[in-house]
Amino acid sequence: MITDTTMTALHAALTGLQQRADVTADNIANVDTPGFLASRVSFESTLRDELANGETPRVQQSAVNQSMDPTNTNGNNVNLDTETTIATETGLRYQLALNALDGKYSLLRSALRTS
Repeated sequence: MITDTTMTALHAALTGLQQRADVTADNIANVDTPGFLASRVSFESTLRDELANGETPRVQQSAVNQSMDPTNTNGNNVNLDTETTIATETGLRYQLALNALDGKYSLLRSALRTS
């Protein structure tokens, strides 16, 4: 398979964004669960550092940490507005990364046809 750093970085980003979407959906599903603490997915800084250091990005599970946001009276700290914003932003970023990857594959297909 033909790959390069850009394609690997996009694949790593898509993997991290998918994990963030899954965690956000879990947070939303538990909005009324007493004692539930929201989780957050972090992968951008690791991806950025790998690229800045000239390394090939690794496609891996992202770090998942519990949110330190304040809790309400039942010990739950899920804020539906925050989770909805994260879900929307994640979906848009995922679509952007897919479009970029599609463009990369289109260039490869075009180059192979003209060879």
